[in-house]
Amino acid sequence: MAGSKTPRPTPADFPSLDALAHHLPLAVALSGGADSTALLIACALRWPGQVQAIHVHHGLQDAADRFQAHCEELCLAWQVPLTTVRVDARHGSGESPEDAARRARYAALVQAARELGLSHVALAQHADDQLETVLLALSRGAGLPGLSAMPARREQGGVVFHRPWLDVPGQALREVLRRHDLTWEDDPSNADVRFTRNRIRHELLPALARTFANPRQTFARSAAHAAQAQLLLDEVAQEDLVRVGNPPRIAELQTLSEARLSNVLRHWLSQQAQAPSTAQLQALMTQVRACITRGHAIDLKVGAGFVRRDGAVLRCYNL
Repeated sequence: MAGSKTPRPTPADFPSLDALAHHLPLAVALSGGADSTALLIACALRWPGQVQAIHVHHGLQDAADRFQAHCEELCLAWQVPLTTVRVDARHGSGESPEDAARRARYAALVQAARELGLSHVALAQHADDQLETVLLALSRGAGLPGLSAMPARREQGGVVFHRPWLDVPGQALREVLRRHDLTWEDDPSNADVRFTRNRIRHELLPALARTFANPRQTFARSAAHAAQAQLLLDEVAQEDLVRVGNPPRIAELQTLSEARLSNVLRHWLSQQAQAPSTAQLQALMTQVRACITRGHAIDLKVGAGFVRRDGAVLRCYNL
């Protein structure tokens, strides 16, 4: 992949991958873009023979076949086994196309990694992506989970996803590739400003860079503070859930402050795979407070299910 007159890169040319050193063998999620191309090459150079690549073919645009071809050429050049998974990432009615594609991508990565016998997958998101995620969360009025942005490590379906370059600007990765005459594929959808994330990338980030010093680092610190605060809230919620019971007893819930009631209900609902809106959670809290007679019924739509009163306790029912 490097030009004949261009020196071959070394592991030292890329940002540190020390965070991955104890999780071998591993797979790299390879889209074919600049970031994942850099990550694959960096991993292949540092750990030859211990890295595989997984490419998810969304089939959402004409460029998808071109991305796959680039991944095949790249992996052949760097002697990395490649697994390509085709998914149907079309979104349903009322569903965000970006969210649908993301869910399909992660499900495919989990399945492919497990079939390969791997439990660790490296992702190439970087500091610019992290900043975009924080700003997108702010635009949606997100709470601490959203403001925590992307964690450096998370588990899904028995597979651990790692983001070793969240503190690295995307430009730094592209500079390494250009310096060694390494190519990648640009996703044409990244220029489509109909998507909020792309408007943030092309319009808001340049304004932030002109206005603030080091916005990537400062927003990342805020995200880290939010993540730490959320961990503390989770610990409090776990203690309160032991106190109120599971399923939670209404009388015990009524002894909690508003903040702790909201926190423990959201935590309990997350265990039931439900993500209530702010309005739904507030409605549930109001009904819990008002439930002082034996005949008071609670039957509310929450997330993708319902919460109903069952005698002295609340129960969650999925659709």
